Amino acid sequence: MSTTFTLDTSTSRAHPTPAPMKRMTVPQIQARKGKEPIVMLTAYTARMAQLLDRHCDMLLVGDSLGQVIYGLPSTLPVTLDMMCAHGAAVVRGSYHSVVIVDMPFGTYEASPEQAFRSAARVMAETGAAGVKLEGGEAMAPTVAFLQERGIPVVGHIGLTPQAVNALGGYGARGRSNAEHSKIIADARAMADAGAFSIVVEGVVEPLAVAVTAEVSCPVIGIGASARCDGQVLVIDDMLGMFERTARFVKRYDDLASRIDAAAGAYAEEVRARAFPGIDQTYQPKG
Repeated sequence: MSTTFTLDTSTSRAHPTPAPMKRMTVPQIQARKGKEPIVMLTAYTARMAQLLDRHCDMLLVGDSLGQVIYGLPSTLPVTLDMMCAHGAAVVRGSYHSVVIVDMPFGTYEASPEQAFRSAARVMAETGAAGVKLEGGEAMAPTVAFLQERGIPVVGHIGLTPQAVNALGGYGARGRSNAEHSKIIADARAMADAGAFSIVVEGVVEPLAVAVTAEVSCPVIGIGASARCDGQVLVIDDMLGMFERTARFVKRYDDLASRIDAAAGAYAEEVRARAFPGIDQTYQPKG
């Protein structure tokens, strides 16, 4: 179905007002299992959400913002304040996509009650449709606790960045029989606990296919397989904003080089006193 967007001329900025459009829902995402693939990208700002919204079914406010936006060495220092601020911005900038906000490290692992307090704050302050949390069987009781209290949850298994210290790095998961069996068990536990979708990251392709077939909820792959129920990438990686990315990232643009070129052209014109020109300055009348 085609969607029409209008331009908000009062501010001369693109603002995607739907005509008409309703935001997708969690049950609609659930119903996509085994059907049309789900399109998901990360977003951290209102403007990026505006640009991505018409193309996506889901927008993830990932704790990857710690590295992408704040220049942190990992996702571990990300705070609930950060996630709430960026989550609210993405909700404000979108009209169509289901917005999911990552639960940062240390805000949900201690107990289901801690997780509920954190998730309830995220939901109240952002208007998001749900939260995402990392972990498998160990986190299943927490997922059930949240789901029973009206908070939709996306699980995250396989390579879980918040557990990078315990995992010993960012390498692919599922190459050993033991790891393969554990990740399958994690997927079952997440689905049985009520997760409405599961992100499977950085696993060997046969395992991703097996996980997708094993559970009844949609499986979103990242570094997994095209045979998952959907895909997600970090938007800055996909746009080519960084020189180094994970092996599983496909760059659809090279924005870093284009921004560098534009900034260089601006700098040259400023130094040559060629900018601003007549079109960028105010002249007296008459």
